[in-house]
Amino acid sequence: MNIPLHKYFLTIIAILFHLSGFAQEIHLRGRVLDKSTQEGIGFATVAVIGGKQSTHTDDDGNFNLVIPSNQVKVRVSYVGYKDQLLPLDAGQTIFEIQMDSENEIAEVVVKRPKLKYSNKNNPAVELIRQVIEHKDENRLTGQQYVEYQQYEKVSLGLSNLSPDFKNKRIFKNYQFLFQHDDSAKNERYILPAFIEEKVSNIYYRNDPKKTKQFIVAEQRAEFDPKFVDNNGLSAYFNKLYEKVDIYDNDIFLLTNQFLSPIASVAPTFYRYYITDTIKTATPWIVELSFFPRSKTDYLFQGKLYVTLDGQYAVQSAKLRVSKDINLNFVRDLNVDLAFEKDNLNKYYLSKSSLGIEFALTAKGKGIRGNRMVYYKNYVNGKAQPDDLYDGESVVKLENKAASPEQRESYWSTLRHEPLSTEEQYIYKNIDTLQLMPSFKRIMDISALLLSGYKQAGPVEIGPVNTFYSYNPVEGFRLRVGGRTTDALSTRFYSEAYVAYGFEDKKWKYFLSGTYSLNNKSVYRFPQHYIRGSFQRDTKIPGQNLEFIQEDNVLLSFKRGENESYLYNDIYRLEYKAEFKSNFSVTAGFSKWKQQPAGVLKYEIRPENGTPFLLRELNTTEASVGLRWAPHEEYYQGKLYRTPIFNKYPIFTFNYTAGLKGVLDGEYNYHSFTLGAFKRFYLSQLGYADVNVDGNIIAGSNIPFALLNVHRANQTYAYQLNSYNLMNFLEFISDHSAAVNIQYYMNGFILNKVPLLKRLKLREVFSFKALYGGLRNENNPTYNTNVPAWQTNTDGNISSFTFGNKPYMEASIGLNNIFKVLRVDYVRRLNYLDNPNVSNWGIRARFKFDF
Repeated sequence: MNIPLHKYFLTIIAILFHLSGFAQEIHLRGRVLDKSTQEGIGFATVAVIGGKQSTHTDDDGNFNLVIPSNQVKVRVSYVGYKDQLLPLDAGQTIFEIQMDSENEIAEVVVKRPKLKYSNKNNPAVELIRQVIEHKDENRLTGQQYVEYQQYEKVSLGLSNLSPDFKNKRIFKNYQFLFQHDDSAKNERYILPAFIEEKVSNIYYRNDPKKTKQFIVAEQRAEFDPKFVDNNGLSAYFNKLYEKVDIYDNDIFLLTNQFLSPIASVAPTFYRYYITDTIKTATPWIVELSFFPRSKTDYLFQGKLYVTLDGQYAVQSAKLRVSKDINLNFVRDLNVDLAFEKDNLNKYYLSKSSLGIEFALTAKGKGIRGNRMVYYKNYVNGKAQPDDLYDGESVVKLENKAASPEQRESYWSTLRHEPLSTEEQYIYKNIDTLQLMPSFKRIMDISALLLSGYKQAGPVEIGPVNTFYSYNPVEGFRLRVGGRTTDALSTRFYSEAYVAYGFEDKKWKYFLSGTYSLNNKSVYRFPQHYIRGSFQRDTKIPGQNLEFIQEDNVLLSFKRGENESYLYNDIYRLEYKAEFKSNFSVTAGFSKWKQQPAGVLKYEIRPENGTPFLLRELNTTEASVGLRWAPHEEYYQGKLYRTPIFNKYPIFTFNYTAGLKGVLDGEYNYHSFTLGAFKRFYLSQLGYADVNVDGNIIAGSNIPFALLNVHRANQTYAYQLNSYNLMNFLEFISDHSAAVNIQYYMNGFILNKVPLLKRLKLREVFSFKALYGGLRNENNPTYNTNVPAWQTNTDGNISSFTFGNKPYMEASIGLNNIFKVLRVDYVRRLNYLDNPNVSNWGIRARFKFDF
């Protein structure tokens, strides 16, 4: 490549300019300790007096700071401690600062008083009520205009690793990854594994509300995309380590809601104590300690530092969780917030730290992660032109650094605080790992265990949980399949499988091809693709399982009679377009031939003729679907995505037309389905998922197999969207309405029951109701031109429509058994006289949750 000489010259000048600019800079690092306890002081301020250079210590008291020269004065300060100056004149750059308490008492120990705690006439409660009353005017969203620069850093790694673990033979070639953990009391190591950085300029306008984010630069340590979806990994970590706004009533962390200590109802759930008044600060600051009334609820404990200048603003905050909290796989969770005054004397968030350590045991190995967010150039009240807020809320600006050398120099000017020694190695170490054959083998095995697919170049073989299954029609069934990945093409994807049943001695197969119309993965938002497929396989009428395969080995075990099946030949052509507003449109065209199998049969019984069987039903359908899910997010993988529910509703509409006379189609009908889903967050009382939908099918002389065969479940697994005590093909309708409520109480009651609370169980309740009917022209009881009602092996009618009441079932269950299991007692409330029905049952479901 020929590059003009003047560009080389300009590049050299730029490098020299940067070098000269940093020639006099001095990098300071060290640790701030409490002199009496020798514990690190988190969030202490280390700042140049009269300058702009400043930083805060991390949770363990460590800090890094770049100063222009050793001629400046650097002060270390923290509320409740005496300020100290760093001795720079001796050329020292590494420090251990021992901080003395302002008070004679080195430590304030807060114990539960012997007298009964009361909110009434309690000065601490009166103070927190003032904070609550003033929080709308103190928070960012209470200002008219705000702008600032934000630097975010998310890092993750293995923690609490012993020397024996580090020196195991398997890690012989990986010693370069381990870093000594200076914050541990015993000899321990950490293994940094992930880091992501992002710098943004953010503008906020209150009326009309709009936040505009311009991403100036972002980078992260990336793994081989053949094994790991780096974008999905980043999105998942950012979802776990969400930003914390103490002024919100509920703080979302780890998919749970934690009640803020300054929430409107906080005095009902917290105890408050005034533990110190710092009169050396301006304005005076009150140290307010708070504790949860119930240690197992989703509440914090810690300290708030509140200003006594009439604003009652939070000047800093330290939040922790109790070791007894009903939270899974979390050994430690802490939040540290620091606030500074802006140009209008309002307190703004200047630094935020969220640290979470995941572990299976209290003392073993873990995974420690941290999200640090720094804010600077904060300006309050400066209006920007309206056109600044036009367009999308997040805009990525062009990265100004191309080469690795330019990138590191560029990032050194952007970071609000230099990377720690451990963090500096992550980028290099991850790049080194990609070149090691042994690491590639480890990633290959890990991908198989986690996704169920085996890598084979540009193809993945699986999923392994469908290789074997059983049903009464096919008997023992073997299946093997696979799919292509974006390593083969970013536009074209294919999926296929072949299966064989040893009872019916028939081959089944599936083949699909998907073409991306936006040159993105067809699994990534926004989707825009066209897909063609053919499938020859068995199916239970009315069963359309989402996110799982019907021939999953775990679904092979069923209760009651299960001998009504279909052999299907389905040709499909599908189109899907998603828009950034989270509105999507789908359209489809299909030709479907279904043949009854097992005891299922399509028998016509004329009034004045001989009954006869239909060997098959042929339909041709055209369909269109609309879906709107405001602010929807996903857990994104390489070849899948799972929606993350939030407080916003999801609306769906689907229309399907049967086309008689088109490609052998035998029936005319029009099916309309409308649905809505919403998650209702109830703070400390958990949350409820509510789903309502309705369907109507217009047309006459339609066989029951083409009507609404309501989704039943005869397995022993609890299925959220099925009726768990309804039999297959039991209820059929051409118009219906349904409601499904799942209420997760998150242990609010059990957390307060002695002994039981140690098990950290969580209550779960459900209620499902379905009501509909069948018009006479489609009802086999009144119309002999349609197939008769389905019968079971005993010859008794086993399919029905609804009477004068809805089908209802309810359940009460325990969630979080062994941290991963949900078990429900399910009760069927009516239609108990139908043949072979179960009045009650025990159903289980695996559910991984924090």
